[in-house]
Amino acid sequence: MTVNTNKILIFGYGNPGRQDDGLGIFFVEELEKWAKLNNLTNITFDSDYQINAETAYDMSLHDRVVFVDASKHGKEPFEISDIGAADTISFSTHAMSPGSVVSLCAELYNKNPAAQLLAIRGYEWEVNENMTGQAGKNLMEALSFFQKDLSGG
Repeated sequence: MTVNTNKILIFGYGNPGRQDDGLGIFFVEELEKWAKLNNLTNITFDSDYQINAETAYDMSLHDRVVFVDASKHGKEPFEISDIGAADTISFSTHAMSPGSVVSLCAELYNKNPAAQLLAIRGYEWEVNENMTGQAGKNLMEALSFFQKDLSGG
């Protein structure tokens, strides 16, 4: 098995108390367990309800960053897209878009790690309910894909 030695940050965000909105958080939790079992020490895991300005510093310490979120209207089971720097750095309250934090990382730290968004398709967003079965299947497919990617397969 060829292992990637680049420093990678996997950052999941969403609200696990709102059914499928927690897919980003659940992805990080499961992938971190797998990475520890496989002794992949080049990967850092983090999660929060939203992306914050502080994430730009964490990005600056890595070669690759993957933001993970639930998607209401994306492709099934998931889709991956490259993230470029946003034209303007914007945020509301404390939340930022992935493109804004990419821009902030470049502006503050002169770093441009490769950045991607993994959008896992979700279906329901009710408070205090369990993740839907289909979203759980999509999560498993995304995990399988990334396990192969991170282990060089």
